[in-house]
Amino acid sequence: MRRTNFNHMVTSARVRVEQAPFSLDNEPAYRRWREHKLDGYPITAEALIVEVGDPRALTDAEAEAILRVCRKTNMVIYASRLGGLEDKAIPRALGERFGLKRLDDNMLADDDGITSLRRDAGKSQRGYIPYSDKRLLWHTDGYYNSPESRIRAFVLHCVSPAAQGGENSLLDHEMAYIQMRDANPDYVRALMAPDAMVIPANTEAGAKPRPAIDGPVFSVDPWGGNLHMRYTARTRSIEWKPDSLTQEAVHFLEQLLASDLPYIFRHRMDAGQGLLCNNVLHNRTAFMDDAERGIARLVYRARYHDRMAGTNLEPLSISSP
Repeated sequence: MRRTNFNHMVTSARVRVEQAPFSLDNEPAYRRWREHKLDGYPITAEALIVEVGDPRALTDAEAEAILRVCRKTNMVIYASRLGGLEDKAIPRALGERFGLKRLDDNMLADDDGITSLRRDAGKSQRGYIPYSDKRLLWHTDGYYNSPESRIRAFVLHCVSPAAQGGENSLLDHEMAYIQMRDANPDYVRALMAPDAMVIPANTEAGAKPRPAIDGPVFSVDPWGGNLHMRYTARTRSIEWKPDSLTQEAVHFLEQLLASDLPYIFRHRMDAGQGLLCNNVLHNRTAFMDDAERGIARLVYRARYHDRMAGTNLEPLSISSP
């Protein structure tokens, strides 16, 4: 993992899974981590916003402020002075500043690996909702990727917002985990099963074939010991394990995401704003462009196989008191 110039201790890259607070067999570690996580956790989207000048050339103070928010919430909303500028160097340079280098070059990405998210009739008619003006349901990015190509982080940079709508809801996946484990640890156990969910094969004509992929919702990433989550609320994109406990856990998660939980942040990005995160849960409302006024939503998306440098588990999270 790339070193940063920030004065922050992180755990070694490899963490024994049984030591992690996300192991159901280590309740003391979970309790220590949970207390540390909830201490001072924000409850407003405004608390996530960090003002920056140019994301392509952050000052040390700006970078430290971004990292401070991400260490607590796994996400930050940056507000820059580059509204309207169409430059993919913005998300690329921002990601590189935090150790994000391994872009996920998915089949719908642009040639440079960064995706231009805008209304595209051809792609939306093929069922790719991010390229439409319809709402996007709750999901984590790359939920259909294999474990070897999991998405650990992404950047969304808003070049121009829609005329109406396009608001995001955001939930730190670690906070979702806490809600589920506190309600019933067996929910977490069910969603950690290696066959909890199956993503059907992609056999679309003209697209790169992808076999069906099964796997867990929650897992512990051996590289850093961090919690990873794969999820989508799209019923056509997933097949859940049919046992009663899994079904109950999925229903609980659906109800949680539909609730007024104070940790669910809602924000409509303005031009020059962006989201940098460790692949948190998110959705997007429907939106409307205005062709007559020349207003059309354009957002750059960069997905990474890396996690943000400096945001691994705190030593406090797994060490004994």
